Amino acid sequence: MSIDIQELSLDEVMGDRFGRYSKYIIQDRALPDIRDGLKPVQRRILYAMYHESNDASHPFRKSAKTVGNVIGNYHPHGDSSVYEAMVRMSQSWKNGMPLIDMHGNNGSMDGDPAAAMRYTEARLSKIAEELLNDLNKKTVEMMLNFDDTEEEPTVLPAAFPNLLVNGAQGISAGYATEIPPHNLAEVIDAVIYLIGHPQASLEKLMTFLPGPDFPTGGIIQGKHQLLKAYQTGRGKVVVRAKSTLESLRGGREQIVITELPFEVNKADLVRRMDELRLNHSIEGVAEVRDESDREGLRIVIELKKNADSQQILQYYYKYSNLQINYNFNMVAINRQRPEQVGLLAMLRAYIAHRKEIVRRRTLFDLKKAEKRRHVVEGLIKAISILDDVIALIRQSKDKSNAKENLKKQFDFSEVQAEAIVSLQLYRLTNTDITALQEEKLALNEAIANFQKILEDEGVMMKLIQSELKAVKKHYGKPRLTVIEEEVEELKIKKEFLIPDEQVMTIVTREGYVKRTGLRSYQSSNFKDLGLREGDHVLYLAQHSTLDNLIFLTNKGNYIYQSVYELQELRWKDLGEHLSQRINLGNDEKLIQVFPADAQSTSCVVMASRGGMIKQTPLAQFKTFRTHKTKTQEAMKLQDTLDEVVNAYLVTESQKDQAEVILFSHLGFSLRYPVAEISQVGLKAKGVIAMNLKGGDHVVNFVYHDAPQDKDQILIASQRGFMKRMVWGDIQPMTRAKRGLMVFKEIKSKPHRLVEALGVRSETEVYELYGSNGELLQVQAGDIPLNQRYSNGTSLVDEETFGSLLRVLPLPYQEE
Repeated sequence: MSIDIQELSLDEVMGDRFGRYSKYIIQDRALPDIRDGLKPVQRRILYAMYHESNDASHPFRKSAKTVGNVIGNYHPHGDSSVYEAMVRMSQSWKNGMPLIDMHGNNGSMDGDPAAAMRYTEARLSKIAEELLNDLNKKTVEMMLNFDDTEEEPTVLPAAFPNLLVNGAQGISAGYATEIPPHNLAEVIDAVIYLIGHPQASLEKLMTFLPGPDFPTGGIIQGKHQLLKAYQTGRGKVVVRAKSTLESLRGGREQIVITELPFEVNKADLVRRMDELRLNHSIEGVAEVRDESDREGLRIVIELKKNADSQQILQYYYKYSNLQINYNFNMVAINRQRPEQVGLLAMLRAYIAHRKEIVRRRTLFDLKKAEKRRHVVEGLIKAISILDDVIALIRQSKDKSNAKENLKKQFDFSEVQAEAIVSLQLYRLTNTDITALQEEKLALNEAIANFQKILEDEGVMMKLIQSELKAVKKHYGKPRLTVIEEEVEELKIKKEFLIPDEQVMTIVTREGYVKRTGLRSYQSSNFKDLGLREGDHVLYLAQHSTLDNLIFLTNKGNYIYQSVYELQELRWKDLGEHLSQRINLGNDEKLIQVFPADAQSTSCVVMASRGGMIKQTPLAQFKTFRTHKTKTQEAMKLQDTLDEVVNAYLVTESQKDQAEVILFSHLGFSLRYPVAEISQVGLKAKGVIAMNLKGGDHVVNFVYHDAPQDKDQILIASQRGFMKRMVWGDIQPMTRAKRGLMVFKEIKSKPHRLVEALGVRSETEVYELYGSNGELLQVQAGDIPLNQRYSNGTSLVDEETFGSLLRVLPLPYQEE
């Protein structure tokens, strides 16, 4: 026996197989049909229940029996998926019109699962029968099931636009759908108007169907966004809960939520709202509790005395699912292809479907009526010659012979002859001929009516309209969801949500941050601050909890931090490291901290190791969406080795007099006015600060808002030589020059600058760090004052101390 082995490339096989799988789940699993609004599993569940007469006129039946019928006859998949689809169709908080009535636990708005299918009972709801009516009149195409033993419908007749009424959700390969539920009466009104006005505009239809009507109620904001969604099939609207304000004793109030946005899990929402209260993210809330019962939904937010109810409600709208964005993505199977459709396309597809259903139904009824009229005519003729007919039948050998004789003798057709020989004797009365004549007249009238429907499209359309009106009259309900014109902007005033307290804010050079109450700060007698060994204070200031801070890092980034969000700890506690919440880069550390001020006219001056400098308005250092976890760029650096060496805040009043002096590793210094530094945005590199030699880099720069010649600068070399020099020793020049030497160049072991700092007072203390791990503290007054050409005085023993690596000012030592 020969074996056929084919060699195929993996990408060809994968592409072919995935293509087939995708086609299947798009067409036959995840997306609804535009005509009846049902996915295949939903259609099969409804048809299986209809086929078994498990409808509203019969008693409830175990859900497990229906699930078994669906799996065994139509849908060979897992029982859980079938039962879940069945349960969803019964949930009144997810469907505009539930298609299944279920006895027992069918889940809840809290996300509780339904009871197992062996415990629940179900049957078709009354309105579901409107989807299935006329199935027995050959109105839709039938197809064989998976094992060719049964037939199932490819679509249901759908006497109402179910796709819009109940909406749909689904995810398939490359496609997803999100169609909201709508009000049955409004959808039918829109369909009726479109039938009468085929060229109607979308804006006109939206006067009948203004927007979704969620079964959970709520408020939709943004009519313009609704128009866009209905035009294109994609869009976004804001949906928020409905609330009322109730008064309590003692001048207190409580907010009562009575309706939630669609698909919001109530238990998760209440838990989230209470967490915000417990975390002190919001002040003024005493308790959040769920008082929902069989009477309806009720979530109570009990407020403290004098709390601002509107601000608290606004906060919950912003930070919980009390307000959500609902995204339209109206995708449905249209002519066996997935399409993103707008409202007009959906309504027109439904009207075309109903026309086809009515045409097929009328044709079926016409054929049936014509067949019956033919029989009635034969019976009338037979009764008029009854004696001859009876005599002929008596002479016949058997039934088939009697039929043949009737056909030959009296020219009856096969159907008429069959009806005559099957006629019972009691029917042969004078009164029966009258009934037959009346039946013939009624059949003639019905046939004429059927022919008129088939020949005149206007008559057919009026029939469709009248049937839709009957459905609306029987099942129509008032709208639940309120639609508002504009989207309300959520404006939350911090002072209403955060207690305005004065605190001490502490930031260390190693990145530890905290806020401390003034009482803890004062009771410490300003000593015993919680610090790691070798760490020092970078920033210490009194702030309101409503203030914000800007942290600048050496990697050219900034962190936006609210004082209120800092961990509140005692003065003696260590604090929280920024890296626990902020995603910092390798070797990224803090260099400066400034108070944030969106209204400020001040600028931040920053210089980089690579020799660039810039001014950026402080007002541009704004909060951003991910400020709680990420940094934002403050200065564009040239490469990974580049870094920001320092930054200073320049106020508007100081800009004309302020100056900077930059110092480079090879011992160059360059002094010029701040006015020469261009103002640019956050993402800019800036302008050239100084003309660096090859292998040179900027070590630091010092700033003075109104420098005097006697103002002092401290500089130090790697050999441990230090000196103080006056500001006037460095003559002013213009930006981007090489500058003046501050060390005398020597051939053996030349001095290389490691630090340059502004001296605030002669009592200021500095810590010197050596390469051998030694640490030494010196006071500014102990460092000699020298000329620019001097190399300073050696303050360390190079043998034991090693090279000087770092000089760190201790600016808060005196306090």
